[in-house]
This record gives sequence, structure tokens and C-alpha cells, in this order.
Amino acid sequence: MIAPFELLFRYRKLIWQTTINDIKAKFAGSMFGKLWLLLYPMLMLSAYAGVYIYIFKVRFDLFNSNEYVLLIFCGLIPFLGFCEALGTGIPSVTANSNLIKNTLFPIDIIPIKSVLVSQCTQVVGMIILLIALAVFDRLTIWALLIIPIWLLQLMFTIGLIWILSSLNVFFKDIQNMIAILTLFLMMVSPIAYTVEMVPKNLQPFLAGNPLFYIITAYQESLMLGKYPHGNTMVVLAILGFVFFIIGYWFFSKLKKILADNV
Repeated sequence: MIAPFELLFRYRKLIWQTTINDIKAKFAGSMFGKLWLLLYPMLMLSAYAGVYIYIFKVRFDLFNSNEYVLLIFCGLIPFLGFCEALGTGIPSVTANSNLIKNTLFPIDIIPIKSVLVSQCTQVVGMIILLIALAVFDRLTIWALLIIPIWLLQLMFTIGLIWILSSLNVFFKDIQNMIAILTLFLMMVSPIAYTVEMVPKNLQPFLAGNPLFYIITAYQESLMLGKYPHGNTMVVLAILGFVFFIIGYWFFSKLKKILADNV
């Protein structure tokens, strides 16, 4: 059970260095470069908020328009981080076939660094969000919970990517379904609404979506200034640790035959 944690500790320097190199390569040759870390979440927020506020005309008794935008931002930022991890993480093994065939390189860290690179947008977005919450006087002590929430989100995401990236070597359709999966998750995740807005007979269906717990935890600790309701944190912790451990075990079992199939 501690094997994946030992992996992180043993190769922490290599993970850090390869992640930094991949981040630099990601923005190399781009006109706006690292400015995209700011532009991407802000453009998505503008589109999302515009649709819900001006087209759907969604209104909250609890929030004014500015605060509603912040609520959306609380859910949109982790959603973008997760979807970007899917987009870069699932094809990460096939995209690094040269490393997979290098018997000296610890290939277990390839999905890890892909997930970490994808978190750049979320980290920058969270910094912007915290500043905005402070400006609108919505920042409370409960905002400190974003640290354990983010770590549990990372563990869940890395575990999931370990599984999907290894399966993608044998079933390329997984990689091709990313866009469809992202669109589906956007519709069923509580980015622009809270649990209370969902009819009670439909609320149980939200429980089957892991992003429900991640997004709800961010929204309630940041925007509502309280400890996430019910068993949200417990379920999130279970998802994080279980997927992290099972994902590592799954990848370890398949990695011996990956080199022959990439």
C-alpha cells in the first residue's frame, strides 16, 4: 500500500525536473507563451458565466452576480485541471514510447508528470480565485482546506491516469473518447449550480460522479466558507487513496508488456 508513496519519494527530483522541462516545452514557440495559464481559465470562465447569467438568467438568493461568477470559478478551475489531466495523461504512455522502451527509466512516473503539468492552469486559476475572494470579502479560514482537497484530487487523478494510460496502449479508442467524456462531465458536474438546486429525486445520481465531491469541496470551503457538507471529504479521501493505490498496482502489472505494444 505504501509502494506508490515510496515511488514519489524515490524519484521526487526526477519527477520535478521532467515536469519543469515539459512545462517549458508546452509553451515553447507559442505567441502568448505562459500567458495562456491566465488566458485559458479566464476565457472559459467568461464563456461559462455569460451563458448562465445572460442566457439562462440563473439567479441565486444567496449571491449577487459577481459572487455567482466566483461560485462558477470555484467549480470550473478544478474541472479544467481534471479535464486537462485526461487530455495529456491518457496518451502519455504512447506519446513517450522512447522512454517506455528505455529499461533504465522509471516509466511509472510518466503519467505522474503528465498530470502535474496539467495542474499549471489550476494552480494559477486558484491564485486568481483566492485574490478575487479576498477582494469581495468572501475569503475565510476554511480556504485552507484547498490544500488537502487538491492533494486528494491529485491522488485520484494520478491513479485514474495510471489505469487509463496503460489501457490506452491496447485500446486506442480510450484516447479518442476524451472529448466526448469531457463534454459529458461538464454537463453532469455541479460547476454552475449547487446540490440544493438539483431536484431531490436526481441528487442520488450526482453521487456517482467523482467530480461532484471534488467540485463541491472547493465550492463550499471557498465560496460558502464552511466545511464541506456531510461525508464529502470522507468520500474524497477514499477516492484519492483507493485510486492512487489501485492505479499504481494496475500500472505495475501492465508495465512489463507496455514496451512491446507502444
